[in-house]
Amino acid sequence: MKVQENKLMGSEMWEEIETIEDLERALRSVGYVTERSLSTAIFLSLRLNKPLFLEGEPGVGKTDVAIRISKLFGTRLIRLQCYEGIDASSALYDWDYPRQLLFIRLLETEAADRSQIAKDIYDKRFLIKRPLLDAIWNQESRPPVLLIDEVDRSDEEFEAFLLEVLSDFQVTIPEIGTLKAQVPPYVIITSNRTRDVHDALKRRCLYHWIGYPDPEKEYQILLSHIPDIEERLARQVVNLIQKIRTMELLKKPGVSESIDWARALLQLQAGEITPSLIESTLGCIVKYKEDHELLREKGIPSLMEPLGT
Repeated sequence: MKVQENKLMGSEMWEEIETIEDLERALRSVGYVTERSLSTAIFLSLRLNKPLFLEGEPGVGKTDVAIRISKLFGTRLIRLQCYEGIDASSALYDWDYPRQLLFIRLLETEAADRSQIAKDIYDKRFLIKRPLLDAIWNQESRPPVLLIDEVDRSDEEFEAFLLEVLSDFQVTIPEIGTLKAQVPPYVIITSNRTRDVHDALKRRCLYHWIGYPDPEKEYQILLSHIPDIEERLARQVVNLIQKIRTMELLKKPGVSESIDWARALLQLQAGEITPSLIESTLGCIVKYKEDHELLREKGIPSLMEPLGT
């Protein structure tokens, strides 16, 4: 497969992807390094038109899958960020009440019929599309990528609502009727596993667990995000992060922390890592006071022992 500087997009790009190897090369062209099991899950999700449920620790690249696929196919990314208390109206649609009130006042000055006013104010032009409706009721030639991020932060009632929407990719609005997707969006659902997501939602999807990468993969990820980093520094960052993850921390550093730390070291014009440099940049690696104290207690100089060149 030839990826011509990402000029092949949408259906044209998909036609170029005939094998899992093609998909892996295409993803690398947009900066995403994946192992075979994940690329297989993405490939099958695209082929079978089924949502992909990605679970794993924060910072391992779950959200980035949706971002890179959107970039790869040149289509729009629509993100629904879940949170505690999110409900159907927050995710689906709402009415633009200020515009409706202005419209009513305008019609009243024209002495319009009240029954007609009641009908006109619930026109599609006053509809505010939230992420789910935006993904389903889209008029674009290429289906968007719908990212339902951190679904584990929502409650079971919202999960049941999602299951209903994703089953048919249609929404019924009482004042308008049923709106159905002409071409269903490509759906990626992520979870940090702060709680168990109901089996009914998972059964609707293909599933993949994204764990922390091995040293070689993490090294390749660093190079893809920071191509100008020196090999020695990149190897040291990876080796140190890998060692820190073996400790009993409240929050182990993810790949995003590796990338942030490497970028910070470049900004500091660091040629190699030293104990004092680790101490001064610890906030790039761990984000809890208890984890800072644990690393200092274990001895930051001892972290240098396994670092390679």
